[in-house]
Amino acid sequence: MNQVVPDPSPELLQRATDLRRHAVDLAQCTDQQRREALLFMADALHEQRDVIVAANAADRASAERDQLSPALMARLKLDGAKLDAAIAGLRQLAGLSDPLGQRQVHRALDEGLVLERVTVPLGVVGVIFEARPDAVIQIAALAIRSGNGAILKGGREANGSCTAILKALQQGLSHSVVHPDVLALLTSREESLALLKLDGLVDLIIPRGSNELVRFIQDNTRIPVLGHADGICHLYVDCSVELDQAVAVTLDSKTQYPAACNAIETLLVHRDVAEAFLAKAIPALEAAGVELRGDATAMALGVRHEASDDDWATEYLDLVLSIAVVPDLDSALAHISRHGSRHTEVICTSDASAAERFLSRVDSAGVYHNCSSRFADGFRYGFGAEVGISTQTLPPRGPVGLEGLVTYRYRLRGEGHLAADFATGARSFLHQDLS
Repeated sequence: MNQVVPDPSPELLQRATDLRRHAVDLAQCTDQQRREALLFMADALHEQRDVIVAANAADRASAERDQLSPALMARLKLDGAKLDAAIAGLRQLAGLSDPLGQRQVHRALDEGLVLERVTVPLGVVGVIFEARPDAVIQIAALAIRSGNGAILKGGREANGSCTAILKALQQGLSHSVVHPDVLALLTSREESLALLKLDGLVDLIIPRGSNELVRFIQDNTRIPVLGHADGICHLYVDCSVELDQAVAVTLDSKTQYPAACNAIETLLVHRDVAEAFLAKAIPALEAAGVELRGDATAMALGVRHEASDDDWATEYLDLVLSIAVVPDLDSALAHISRHGSRHTEVICTSDASAAERFLSRVDSAGVYHNCSSRFADGFRYGFGAEVGISTQTLPPRGPVGLEGLVTYRYRLRGEGHLAADFATGARSFLHQDLS
């Protein structure tokens, strides 16, 4: 992406200013008021279900004519079942505990001088995503529940779907005390680029899309960015393993939804079990339509295509899987460290010590034992939804739900206390934690 980031237009600046004002009002709403707003949003989505599905069908028909990639086509799809799941996630989110007003620190610095650290909203989040119209529902719901305003920008291929969804969400909010314009949808490329210059009005940008998109945003804004550029996930089959279970986990991790960032792209197999495992795994994967690319040892055991050096660092987002046979666990760990994107890694093993070593040594947001990589998801974690997945080391990390959209504020209440009294020794600190 080699584009010049334009200054925001007066119209966009006014919209963002108004949205921030509405976000301040939202932050003052009670837990119950924000819960009710989400339930009104869910009801409106259900009422507009046919309209939204029809808009998505039109988007997909247009995308097919434009020959959109299979991965983006899969993400673009929002049929009735997927919409129902998103609505269920929204209702689940309404039932979660309030993330705001949580007192994390309660400490007497001195008699009558009491410090609190309390959770508060970030303010306004800007989310830029490709395809994925259901992301509008997830992000809007998380924003409202956490007391934040949200500016959303989907890909042009999903404009019809996103517009229909936002209209329903705002219709739902109109029945609550929350102002509908606390949510905004940008529809042009110029606006999405100008969003990157709304520092002072937008507090966090969350990109959800290709490596190229994320890198461009990171390089062209002063606003903090949360997200991940790649989802190169690995599954390692250890020498001590239940073969049928490992094959099932491999299949689910690759084929259940290959366009997702939490699908595995590389399979590592211990050499002592490679022949037996691949004898079962290769037919199963090929029957599911997966193209297999392997190193020399994997090819000698039945993999048809040779893997290039680039394959180990490629996020396919498709039914393609690279396979390497490794001599031991240490070699698997070294491969993951060299090629992984710190998203999600899996070990299949019946050796408890090997599992614990893997779980403690792999530096990724998610590290799993004997289960599919596809569990790396905010809804599956019980977060109700997610605004994205972060692979950075600092929190929030992994699927980002409500806790990733709040910060905290220190509140100090005194009775005329002066710092000079403590500097001269006239008074001394208690630093006593309170209940």
